[in-house]
Amino acid sequence: MMSQGGGMEISMKKNLCVIFGGQSPEHDISQKSVTSILNNLDKDKYTIYTVGITRDGKWYLYTGDWSLIESGAWENETKCLRSAFISPDSSHHGMVVMGDTTEIIHIDVIFPVLHGEYGEDGTVQGLFELSHIPYVGMGVLSSANGMDKTYSKLVFDSVGIPQAKWVVVTSGEDFEKCADKIESELGYPCFVKPARLGSSVGIGKAHNRQELMDALYNAEKYDRRILVEEHIDGHEVECAVLGNKEPRAATVGEIRPTVEYYDFDAKYNDASTELLIPADIPSETIEKIREYSVRAFLALDGQGLSRVDFFVKYSDGSIVLNEINTLPGFTNISMYPKLWEASGIGYSQLLDTLITLAEERVK
Repeated sequence: MMSQGGGMEISMKKNLCVIFGGQSPEHDISQKSVTSILNNLDKDKYTIYTVGITRDGKWYLYTGDWSLIESGAWENETKCLRSAFISPDSSHHGMVVMGDTTEIIHIDVIFPVLHGEYGEDGTVQGLFELSHIPYVGMGVLSSANGMDKTYSKLVFDSVGIPQAKWVVVTSGEDFEKCADKIESELGYPCFVKPARLGSSVGIGKAHNRQELMDALYNAEKYDRRILVEEHIDGHEVECAVLGNKEPRAATVGEIRPTVEYYDFDAKYNDASTELLIPADIPSETIEKIREYSVRAFLALDGQGLSRVDFFVKYSDGSIVLNEINTLPGFTNISMYPKLWEASGIGYSQLLDTLITLAEERVK
């Protein structure tokens, strides 16, 4: 590019690799999230390379129309696809793209928009660490512990954050005996969750023995470790955290689904689900939730971002931590960006901040 003085103008745009899709059951949600992110990134600041991962684990550099990503139609645009992957060779500091010729594209920052296993559980973060390329979000260990609801509960318990009572069931155990323990320690209703999935995939609510058994067998399809929790009757609220060593928390939002519990369809397909920002709870409760959110984030050695979910009991107003999401949804209806917008940080500014935080981690 020529400057007005006739010399060469050096582009200050960063090469940003945005990765989406993945092998998780949350593949479709990733495609929704990344579409919103791509539409809100500042094109004057970044040269954007989009890398899609298919459900069967094939990586492609996608150069086609971003509007085709959400539906999954991008995979059919063969002329816009080239095999590509982030190189684990740190001397490359970039992406290997294959075709008639092989080239290496320097990457300054990676933004993984991957939800669930192989994207949010520390596996792909290990690849990024090997590549020595800064990336948005938590590191290997914090991602792994945050993704596994059973281990994160142990971490949060160690720093004194109140949680619901729980029982862990492992695939291969006698589910009838496990049901005896669950009935004795938790009672009904209770929630059954795969330990390492998000977006409410595989979750069931049991009101009796038969529903409990059905929910256990269903959760077993998704994970060999299953978390069963007591039912908490209360406000469902969420708090967004942003930062590295000195994280800050946004205000708290409340979810009011019109179904019995906030399942996959209620999160992403049911327009009747109401989001209240700020939550309809006392201001002192909001401040305590913000404090707990930062404490949970730091307990996991968090970096970048997280959304921390809680219940506030109707009976006495006490707070119970539900779970942490280390790479929360970024769709146009997702709570994480909406909470920051309500706290004074717009969507595009939020993305810039996350990219800056990624670079700061390696300085």
